[in-house]
Amino acid sequence: MHFSAARQQFYREINQPDDQIDLAKASLYIALEEYSNIDVDAYINVLDTMADDVRDRLPIESYPLRIIQSINQYLFTDMAFCGNTENYYESENSYVNRVIERRTGIPITLSLIYLEIAKRIGFPMVGIGMPGHFLVRPAHNEMDVCVDPFNQGEILFVQDCEERIRTLFSGSVSFRPEFLDAVSSKQFLARILSNLKTIYLNQGNMSKVLSSIDRILMLFPNTPYEQRDRGLIYYQVGRWVEARQDLEDYLTCLPKARDADLVKKLLARIETD
Repeated sequence: MHFSAARQQFYREINQPDDQIDLAKASLYIALEEYSNIDVDAYINVLDTMADDVRDRLPIESYPLRIIQSINQYLFTDMAFCGNTENYYESENSYVNRVIERRTGIPITLSLIYLEIAKRIGFPMVGIGMPGHFLVRPAHNEMDVCVDPFNQGEILFVQDCEERIRTLFSGSVSFRPEFLDAVSSKQFLARILSNLKTIYLNQGNMSKVLSSIDRILMLFPNTPYEQRDRGLIYYQVGRWVEARQDLEDYLTCLPKARDADLVKKLLARIETD
């Protein structure tokens, strides 16, 4: 299969140990498929410059909370980054180049910028894939605080996260400690791509849905539900050979899936068409 230059760069970046994946570059390679003329190195330089600016603002006594306050002051006051509450489901919110340019985004892309700045100033932080709302926290497990880049760097303690879960899910989801576990680089990128998949599915843009799923499967090849979804899209657009392969692979992995009978009917229909 022939991959575009952007897809090849993405594949090379993720095809290495997870802790060596450069999240900024990988996310920009995702954007490169949508914005083919962007200069990836230029955006990396922007992040470097932003980190230099934060470093110049750090207090002499750099306690963790003071470092967080310095990042918050720079990003959300000086640079006026903010969560895009008016057009939350706009695709540009998931492309880091546009988030940097427009200084607005969604929790995961604002978190990425926060993490990249923290990394560059020697204050490692990790992404937290809390259901419904992405957060970051210091990499040191003994620090019991999270930061919400979507809400101006609001500092949250565990009890605050529990309350956030109750509010987001109207009490239907109970908080679990693992909600605050760090996500891997690949999980981080898959969440960005899953957002794009949902956005483009709602827009009816099937070619971009397929592009998003393809890259999710590059990250996690053995993901049967993504194979099923891709097979259904292939079926919808009349690409029978690819649809058959994905749907058959799905049934091989999950022969007793709830929708197994429906998938079998689609496969039978492919055979007769």
